[in-house]
Amino acid sequence: MRLHRNLVFAVIDSLRDIFNEDVYADKAVEKALKRDKRWGARDRKFVAETIYDVVRWKRLYAEIANVKAPYSRPDLWRLFAVWCVLKGIQLPDWNQIEPTPTRRIKGKFDELLKIRKFRESIPDWIDEVGVQELGEEVWTKEIAALNKQAEVILRTNTLNTTKAHLQKQLASEGIDTEFIKGYDDALKLVERANVFKTEAFKKGFFEVQDASSQLVAAYLDVEPGMKVVDTCAGAGGKTLHLASLMKNKGQIIAMDIYESKLKKLKVRARRNGAHNIDTRVIDSTKVIKKLQGKADRVLIDAPCSGLGVIRRNPDSKWKLQPEFLDKIRGTQQEVLQQYSKMVKSGGKMVYATCSVLPSENQQQVEFFLASDAGKDFKFVKDEKVLSHKSGFDGFYMALLERK
Repeated sequence: MRLHRNLVFAVIDSLRDIFNEDVYADKAVEKALKRDKRWGARDRKFVAETIYDVVRWKRLYAEIANVKAPYSRPDLWRLFAVWCVLKGIQLPDWNQIEPTPTRRIKGKFDELLKIRKFRESIPDWIDEVGVQELGEEVWTKEIAALNKQAEVILRTNTLNTTKAHLQKQLASEGIDTEFIKGYDDALKLVERANVFKTEAFKKGFFEVQDASSQLVAAYLDVEPGMKVVDTCAGAGGKTLHLASLMKNKGQIIAMDIYESKLKKLKVRARRNGAHNIDTRVIDSTKVIKKLQGKADRVLIDAPCSGLGVIRRNPDSKWKLQPEFLDKIRGTQQEVLQQYSKMVKSGGKMVYATCSVLPSENQQQVEFFLASDAGKDFKFVKDEKVLSHKSGFDGFYMALLERK
């Protein structure tokens, strides 16, 4: 493989932004891909995948390269040189690339593979929390699975098409997909591709949504005609799935504290042909009080550490801090206490997170059920989705019913 200077410079600049300027990796990649309109699909793939690769293995590569944050430009080139050596890519004779001790790099790599925190390239504290909550054996398997590149999974928008028709439409546009056993509306891309440029996307035939995430809306057991509240809707991935499951009948109230996210949901809803969604910004407690005891179903897709989705957000390993984890557990319980009030008698509620930690999941549910607000609810069932078992994101969901 021959390296091209303009592509590699785009990678180096992006790594500087991510590691030193705290820019989110997806935003840095988005910016990098706009640098040169002449780049073809292969060029764009190299830039995006190399950035994500170095971000994912930052700790391992930094240890081998003997560099520390904040990274100077020569440090970033050293990280890149380590990536090249470990990928078997011949280093070009450029001024930016220092003489690189290939044998020493490979020797150091073999040595570090014996230590999990380096092998899986994670901060000490995340490794400690993982072992504490999941146990040595499960955590070792789980973090290895969470470090694999996420596949691209689509969810068929059944308001506009069927899974079989979507597969044919994508095939006609040069994109091959496979069904996934046990996931009714999911299609998996055989090879990564920019699906957002397809006619199928423009026609609202699908949304990009991981297979584990597709389980959540179905877990809520909705039916057409119901009044459903999605309390932490964000840009609306699960809201749109609920609209499909409800066949556009009934009412979905999508709520979030960020108006900007709900604006994105409105755009997506128009493309999806979802007409039964109302959006409400949670700017005071009045919004919740107005719906007290009125919802047939309530979805709480709670804010969390995101440890279950680091396959697609590898930079979150470096942005996450121990104090955030403590704070978010408090927020999760607060959200459960407040939003559960909207469930009517005989109604159901799902509490879900994209975390694999019991302290954010089943322990939160147990704490809620033991509280005054939870005494009117009964536990129906829950599901713990671990990445090393499912092959997809780590998730948790619990179904509760109001007595």
